[in-house]
Amino acid sequence: MKTKRKVGSRRDAYLELIQRFPLRPIRTEEDLDRAMEIVDELTDRDNLDEWEKDYLDVLSDLMERYETEQHPIEPVSDAVILAHLIEAKGITQAELARETKIAESTISEVLRGKRTLTRSQIGRLARCFGVGPTVFHFKN
Repeated sequence: MKTKRKVGSRRDAYLELIQRFPLRPIRTEEDLDRAMEIVDELTDRDNLDEWEKDYLDVLSDLMERYETEQHPIEPVSDAVILAHLIEAKGITQAELARETKIAESTISEVLRGKRTLTRSQIGRLARCFGVGPTVFHFKN
């Protein structure tokens, strides 16, 4: 059971976090689960002090590192990404072509994996779908 105590300094809250879960590499799923509990607890609070924010930032980085190493995400082709975005927005290839001023034949070739997107096309698609340009050409 967690008890709240009046602390002499805001740094005491940080030291309490370190005692509960030291900032060390996460090596197991159990470590990850414990780290997630602390992250959930901290993100549910409204007013973290600077020490707690730093702790949360570092713990999040450790979690991301573990998940990247243990559960890598395979790259997805531009064709798959574009098809998903078109479906999610509920538009046709013709509508996308009109909105982005990209030839419908080009969009069709990208969807079939026969063509890659240019930087300009990526920019227009990103604006159209409201996503960052890094969504396209995902690389490891």
